[in-house]
Formats: sequence, structure tokens, C-alpha cells
Amino acid sequence: MNLKTIASAAAIALTAAACAPMDMNEDMAMNEVSTVGGAEMFASRNIIENAVNSPIHTTLVSAVKQAQLVDTLSGPGPFTVFAPTDEAFGKVPQSMLNSVMMDENRAMLQGVLTYHVVPGRVTAADLMSRIRAGNGRTMITTVNGDQLTFMMMNGMVHLMGKNGTMANVTQADVMQSNGIIHVIDGVLLPSM
Repeated sequence: MNLKTIASAAAIALTAAACAPMDMNEDMAMNEVSTVGGAEMFASRNIIENAVNSPIHTTLVSAVKQAQLVDTLSGPGPFTVFAPTDEAFGKVPQSMLNSVMMDENRAMLQGVLTYHVVPGRVTAADLMSRIRAGNGRTMITTVNGDQLTFMMMNGMVHLMGKNGTMANVTQADVMQSNGIIHVIDGVLLPSM
């Protein structure tokens, strides 16, 4: 199944949920403002609307544009995005980053980026609860179909991707109108 099919199915399935009236807690959450890299992130805006304002996610935003995922991540979701910072992308060899940003490698870039996205709203509390229930670790299937492993390390939620890639959640629960962003300090790679 390709990304457009997944996104379309998710959009259709979630349209009905999006039309349901919000309760008071959801309404209050929509007025929440967080800061990422010093920039305000409004819970009433979608993932893309907020990400483009983050001074520490310029590489991620460029990659999302190159991968043609802007419409998907602007859609109704909900999505949970584990968003690598520019510093995290700086740890990736420049030759690899340049390669996946080429038009002919768009499918590979889409695979890497959708490996950082989980369907639904998964808060830090949800992750910690799943980790506890899993005796110290849990696995969650991403939008690209591969799984991420989550565990607690040194008081932080730690993610482990395929091929030994790792990251930590450095800022959790940045609420969006169509999901949640968790800022991470590494880029995770799926099976390739």
C-alpha cells in the first residue's frame, strides 16, 4: 500500500471523528501554546503550520516539502510526529542527506520521514504507560509500516529504529490541531 492510499484511508476514517463536537478539555487544549526553539507553537494550528515556524526544524521542513508530504501532514490526522531537529540531521552523513533529498530518491525520503510518524495522538504519558505495560519497552508501528521500539533511559523516552539508529525525546507533547509533535535528537532509519 502506498503513502497516498494510507493517507486517503486515514483521512476518510478520521473525517467523521473530526466532525464530532469537541468537549471542554479539547477546546481548552486548542488554545494551548508551547514554544519550540523559542518559537510559539499553537495547538490550534496543524503540524505543518507550526513546523515551518520552528527555527530548529528547517531541515525537517525542507525534507517534508521535498518528499511531497505537506498535504498529508496538513490533513486531519491525527498524527504523532517524532520531529528530528536540525542538529539531529547534522549527525547524518552529508552525502546520505544529499542523496535522499534528490528527486529520484523521493520514495526513500518518504520512507524515512513516515518512519517518524505514528497514526493517532500518542502523548508522552501514553508512551510511558505502554513502556511500563511492556516490561520496559514497547513497539509501535509507524505510518511507513516498520516498527519503532520505545524504552525509558536516564529518565527520557528513548526510541530505537532499525539498523541501530537511536534518538531521545527532548521535548514532549507539543500539541497540534491534527496531532502531537515530540522533538527528538536523532534521525531514525527504517529497514532499507
